[in-house]
Amino acid sequence: MATYVLLPGFWLGAWAWRPVADDLRGRGHDAHSLSLTGMGERAHLARPETDLETHITDVLNLIHYADLHDVVLVGHSYAGAVVVPSVADRMPDRISRLVFIDSGPLPDGMSHLEFTPPEEQSRDAERVRTEGDGWRLPPPPWRQLAAGVPGLPDDTLERLVRLSAPQPWATATAPVRLTGAWEKLPRLHVLCSFPVAEVRARIGVVPAFRHMATEGWAYRELPGWHWPMFDRPGELAGILHDAAA
Repeated sequence: MATYVLLPGFWLGAWAWRPVADDLRGRGHDAHSLSLTGMGERAHLARPETDLETHITDVLNLIHYADLHDVVLVGHSYAGAVVVPSVADRMPDRISRLVFIDSGPLPDGMSHLEFTPPEEQSRDAERVRTEGDGWRLPPPPWRQLAAGVPGLPDDTLERLVRLSAPQPWATATAPVRLTGAWEKLPRLHVLCSFPVAEVRARIGVVPAFRHMATEGWAYRELPGWHWPMFDRPGELAGILHDAAA
């Protein structure tokens, strides 16, 4: 039996992991899916000052107070880029493996926002200003993004629209701070919206990918939507099960 901590990306809460968590528990594992502050059932706790440090503390406290050890720490998108390496950097003795879902660890000093293209940065900042009271990024147009995604149940899309919450903008703009302690842990990268070949091509030319050039990486491709917990939950759970073997 393995112990998993499952962290969602932007706009999502623990509810997004339910099919994957249920599958893992059915295989005999212990699975903890977490709603970070301001998201999911904790949406009422969102504040302008809710930032990356807040979310790091959420995870550190879960691991500490639930007395979790040998954790397979899984992060999707934003959570993989900055939260997972930050938690592992501060509590490496409690972590057995890191899993990045369609994501990768950003270098020390880089924010999640800086990884996105300049035009996307400008567009999101404008949405924060005009639609998010100056401190929240509203959810994207899920129905438009999901158009043409095979295997996505209608009720899943409805839940996405109904349960997504605005993302506190400071979580995107705060830079990650790392000492390097996390780099000694084994890592698995589950690639969905881009193949391994694309990652390898970027490693030498895009600084944000430099941590993916080190030893200790393993890759699994799961082609599909950027959110595999919705369109391919069973296969994702199977990959996570294998990762702990």
